[in-house]
Amino acid sequence: MTSKTIEIIVSPNGQTRVETKGFVGSECRQASQFIEHALGQWTSEQLTAEFHQQASQQQTNRQGS
Repeated sequence: MTSKTIEIIVSPNGQTRVETKGFVGSECRQASQFIEHALGQWTSEQLTAEFHQQASQQQTNRQGS
């Protein structure tokens, strides 16, 4: 079982970045949503391979049905 973590990185100029690790698919968004709201304005998003992993598995399952 992979451990799940949420990291909050604060740069010297005060910008923050939230990174999730160990989550599959969109569950990372659900897990980090409360932190993102607390930090303020959202400016960009960079999706990881783990985010796309679940989408690929679901697509394969649908095609195989």
